[in-house]
Amino acid sequence: MQSTLRPKTHLAVIMDGNGRWATNRGLPRSRGHEAGARAVRPVVEAATEAGIGTLTLYAFSSDNWRRPGPEVAVLMGLLHRFLAKEIEALADSGVRLNVIGRRDRLPSGLAARIAAAEAMSAGAARLHLRIAVDYSSRDALLEAARRAEASVTRETFGALVAGAGVPDVDLLVRTGGERRLSDFLLWECAYAELRFVDRLWPDFGRDDLTEALADLRCRQRRFGGLPAAAEAA
Repeated sequence: MQSTLRPKTHLAVIMDGNGRWATNRGLPRSRGHEAGARAVRPVVEAATEAGIGTLTLYAFSSDNWRRPGPEVAVLMGLLHRFLAKEIEALADSGVRLNVIGRRDRLPSGLAARIAAAEAMSAGAARLHLRIAVDYSSRDALLEAARRAEASVTRETFGALVAGAGVPDVDLLVRTGGERRLSDFLLWECAYAELRFVDRLWPDFGRDDLTEALADLRCRQRRFGGLPAAAEAA
């Protein structure tokens, strides 16, 4: 049974496969990360056009600090350039940007650049774009637990974990062929539909996003209940 997307649909993407994309072409891994950064814009544009309410992209996990220093430096530099180059166009097209994750370990100047980009786009309301950087869902849950009061409910705790007004994930897409969540939005993905694709992130584009959303529309989401027909019977 086909259904339409909710107005506040939340799409999450684990952008995996940049390094393998480069290796397959005999290129340094940094070239794969550069190609991955270029792939972000068309996906954000397609999500905006599709009426997605929230798009969360997993850019750099807290465990990624274990990677070689030069590779980490490339990733941080790409994020800095993305924010400087794209934020004005994003804001003009109605995209509000937030970066989730820790900021105290980021290179000098990057946290300030993030804050400036968030402020510039704060009034946009067409799409809420969240980029996860130095992010760990387990750490987010621990921090929420520290801040929670004794009378906490699922709703109030969820706001502490994800941020006020951020809906649960409806569809999580992971590129690159892996089949795991990798410490990404564990609370928010409690009832998310999961889609794992073999295509590496730099090759993921508008058509892939359209196909993923069409798949979501065709899935029957019961949230622990029964389909309407079965409940009536």
